[in-house]
Amino acid sequence: MLNFDFYSPARILFGRDTETKVGKLLKPYAKKVLLHYGGGSIKKSGLYDRVITSLKDAGISYAELPGVKPNPRLSLVYEGIELCKKENIELILAVGGGSVIDSAKAIAMGVYYEGDIWDVYEQGKAIHKALPVATILTIPAAGSESSGDTVITNEGKQLKYGYGSSHLRPVFSIMNPELFFTLPKNQVANGVADMMSHVFERYFTNTKQTDLTDGLCEAVLKTLIRNGPKALENPQDYDAWAELGFAGTVAHNGLVGMGRQQDWACHAMEHELSAIYDVAHGAGLAVLTPGWMQHVYKDNINMFLQFAVNVMGVQGSLREPEVLIIEAIDRLRSFYRKMGLPATLSELGIGEEKFEEMAKKCTRIAFGDEKKIGGIKELSWQNVHKIYKLVK
Repeated sequence: MLNFDFYSPARILFGRDTETKVGKLLKPYAKKVLLHYGGGSIKKSGLYDRVITSLKDAGISYAELPGVKPNPRLSLVYEGIELCKKENIELILAVGGGSVIDSAKAIAMGVYYEGDIWDVYEQGKAIHKALPVATILTIPAAGSESSGDTVITNEGKQLKYGYGSSHLRPVFSIMNPELFFTLPKNQVANGVADMMSHVFERYFTNTKQTDLTDGLCEAVLKTLIRNGPKALENPQDYDAWAELGFAGTVAHNGLVGMGRQQDWACHAMEHELSAIYDVAHGAGLAVLTPGWMQHVYKDNINMFLQFAVNVMGVQGSLREPEVLIIEAIDRLRSFYRKMGLPATLSELGIGEEKFEEMAKKCTRIAFGDEKKIGGIKELSWQNVHKIYKLVK
């Protein structure tokens, strides 16, 4: 097990009607907030009215910035930074899913950053301060409600980059599973794939003697596999949503990755799909993950055998590990299919014409600074290109 420093201060308020407490919870942090959200869904559901009522009852004033899209855009971040400065905003309240929360975090650090906030994402520049962020989660998927991570798309450059800092962990996040009841089926499926990928990126490791985090990863994955179809079948299954929501938080608050080398190749490869084709992040991950497994499993057969037996429940002779591993990968593909997710890039409307470009951008060789991606197997741009072709 590797050395680690685990710090996860985000407060999670879980359960029915918790969103009505948001005003009272915000009072110690701010007198004026930016209410940041996406489209009209929070107004149609009545959530917007409940939030506004709670803010007014607590004497908290607010400005609004709607318009967040999936794969949140840099242009709206710039707009939010200027609005926060103009309105003397003290905290950003993100009401939505991962895209809204990621956009809020970008704005939060951009308020104090003296240069172009995109440089932080593109060049990994350090930040030393950010506005506090609080969230009301409406889509369990990204885990951004408890992490210090944010991902933003520069639509002009067709680039999608992530950034992480302890300054970006929300001060609190509200999670009421009832807020998930009206999600479209494709968002349910995409969310489950995203949460599973957050665990996979940490689970598949070359680090030895990580029994505890192995077990935590496996428990979260099995919880997602068990409850994802339940939420699809009955969108008002509170218990299924409770499991999924809590699993999404645990998947990305850092806990399941402690003491182990992590991978993150699939996320890096998928960001190229989102940046150029604007596909749903979870759908892209559902396509790429089994292909990545096929490409890398021989580099750590024992790890993938453990996945096959402990997570996917494959049985058979341990003397034939590759047979069990291939069966596990097939079962994962079948699960994604059961959830209504795509299995190939062509199903996402993506052809081969940009495979090489994406592979080279993914590994930064396109920018003259080649950096192999992945942990369990380091991937060159040629490796990435092969994986794209595997799942075309």
